[in-house]
Formats: sequence, C-alpha cells, structure tokens
Amino acid sequence: MPRLATVDPATAEPQARTLLGRVERALGTTPNMMRAMASSPAVLDAYLQFSGALSKGLLPGRVQEQIALVAAVENDCDYCLAAHTVLGAKAGVSEEDLVAGRSARASDAKVQAALTFAKAVIAAKGFVSDEDLRAVRDAGYSDGEIGEIVAAVALNTFTNYFNSVGQTTLDFPAVA
Repeated sequence: MPRLATVDPATAEPQARTLLGRVERALGTTPNMMRAMASSPAVLDAYLQFSGALSKGLLPGRVQEQIALVAAVENDCDYCLAAHTVLGAKAGVSEEDLVAGRSARASDAKVQAALTFAKAVIAAKGFVSDEDLRAVRDAGYSDGEIGEIVAAVALNTFTNYFNSVGQTTLDFPAVA
C-alpha cells in the first residue's frame, strides 16, 4: 500500500495539473511516481526539469536508461527497475542489455565502462577512486559525459529513494 498519496490530474491544483498534463502528453500516461510527486508541484517540477535537461545532454537516452537500471538495482527500487525496463526498451536498449544492465553489464564496451563507473559512484557515494575515473576516461568519455553520468546517478537515486519512501504502487510490468 502506498505511503504517499497520488494526485488525480483532473482535480489537481493548477500548477500540478499543468505539470501532470505535460507528463501525459510526453508519455501517453501519468505514472504513479509523478502523481505522487505532484503533491508538491516543486518536487515534480524539479524532477521534470532535471530529467529534461539531461535528455538534451551528451549521453544517449539508451545509456541514460541503462544507468537508471543500475541505480534501480543498487538502490533496491523495484518501481524504477520496472519503469526503466519499459523506458529502456522504448529508447532502443536491446532485451539482452536490459537484462545485463541489472548487473551493470552491457554488450558495448564503452557503455559497459559508463555502467561500471555509475555503479562505483553509487557504491562510493561519489568518492570514486582515481582508477575508476581513469577507466571511464580511457573508455572515451569526456569530462562533460562523466558529469552527466554522475547527474544520471543523482537523478535516479532521487527517484529510487522517492519510490522507496512512498512505496509507490507499481504501474509498469513487474520485473522478476
């Protein structure tokens, strides 16, 4: 049972209704996570702006989705694991890589380096080793891309924690 209430877009206060409308237009649905975030339009707006900014960044969407899978597993968030399995497929992540991503693995060596680095960022709470940083650079990632990997970890850690605190009702197919 959810511990944070969800907001009905039809009866939401004006700012929340506007934000939830944007979500509906973009996704064709309004996921429970965003309905719960809408209890504070500031929280939903922050999430949407951060997510929107990263979508215009250097990292391809499929890599961001694979990082989201790593964060979901590392932070034990079943909601985000289910959501990013669906969203990752829509972004072009292969079925093989959707499954492998749960173990911070990828079929592409460069993506593998990003996932390994993301996992290290989570495990070390940001205090990665020089070797971790050298490995991701050696794989061909620029400082800007490394910054975006860290940002993707931060964004997904936020949603992982939000859903864990709220025990958000799953509205994506569960992942075994």
